[in-house]
Amino acid sequence: MKILVVSSLYPNAVQRRHGIFIEHRVGHVAGPGDEVRVVAPIPWFPSRHPRFGRYADFASAPKMAVRRGVPITHPRYPVIPKIGMASAPWLMAAALYPRIARLRRTFDFDVIDSYYLYPDGVAAGLLARWFDRPFVMSALGSDVSQIAQHRLERAMILSAIERASATTAVAAALRDALVGLGAPADRTCVVEHGVDLTLFSPPQDRAALRARMGIAAPTILSVGHLIDRKGHDFAIRAIASLPDVRLMIAGDGPCEPALRALAATLGVSGRVDFLGHVDQHRLPDLYAAADATASCSDREGIANVLLESLACGTPLVATPVWGSPEVVRVPEAGVLTADRSDAAIADGIARLLSNLPDRTATRIYGERYDWRETGRQHRALLAAAVAGHAANRSGEQKVTKARGML
Repeated sequence: MKILVVSSLYPNAVQRRHGIFIEHRVGHVAGPGDEVRVVAPIPWFPSRHPRFGRYADFASAPKMAVRRGVPITHPRYPVIPKIGMASAPWLMAAALYPRIARLRRTFDFDVIDSYYLYPDGVAAGLLARWFDRPFVMSALGSDVSQIAQHRLERAMILSAIERASATTAVAAALRDALVGLGAPADRTCVVEHGVDLTLFSPPQDRAALRARMGIAAPTILSVGHLIDRKGHDFAIRAIASLPDVRLMIAGDGPCEPALRALAATLGVSGRVDFLGHVDQHRLPDLYAAADATASCSDREGIANVLLESLACGTPLVATPVWGSPEVVRVPEAGVLTADRSDAAIADGIARLLSNLPDRTATRIYGERYDWRETGRQHRALLAAAVAGHAANRSGEQKVTKARGML
């Protein structure tokens, strides 16, 4: 099977953690004899000057790359800020068509595998129609919780889902929301994310690891881009009410100055460590050294952070949003807060620290999130899409032949 992946969230050399879970998922989808190519569109921007922030990153991203043995192209597509949301799928599809047409000369793909419903999934649906190929869509989080709440975008998403061979969601909460909006229940299913259980694993000697890192006090870890929706500010305010508890924040982003100022205002700068961007291979030690990981987001599908932490044997304190309650549902996984408030998060941290689960039990629970099983389930959907498309074409050809005999 030849699989063409389409996703603007695929990571690249400039956007290092950008959708890295998609790369892991794709890497476990391909079976023996399968081939994969990735088309990862990037918004066009004319300047690489740092003053343009993330827009400069778009200009700096490579045009082609190979990651984990998979060839990737990064074609540019036009984006019209603020007013161009409704046209984004058409602009993306139109920009990708000539690139994919050239690719098809040497890689005649069987199916399009798209990640994120809008604009990527809708654009994939257009491309699938133009190239007469089946396609599968995957919902990841804010494409359902935010974008699908807008009337025009919702209509385009539902139209694409109706034509897709299958639509997956990384959490039951996202799947249920899509069905509630009108997606067909029989072709909308849950395929959970996984985690690299080899990379993210407990250390041989946790006490030695903590000593090497200079950690003695009860320590909470908060991981993610420093943006509002990740809720690092909630974690800072929570530990301000918990004397002697330390907080490590792993990530970079535009909110860092405000978060540092908040810690200073609350008088906890000495108990909050800003670690900056942390490469994935360094994250396991942070999870393993921490007593708990806090996820204070206001929306997530199923956050990588949750699964990575569990795989390292570290329990969670998580806000009850979207897919998080599906992960934090047993004592070994940690504590789900009553709501997303400073007091509820502080209470969740205090309760967990007073009765920490056995870390081996936490790891065993985390082992259920295995990328290999995710890949197996997802590949089965792709294979079914290819088989169904071939059967439909065969049926159409028989009808056409029969009509010609009349």
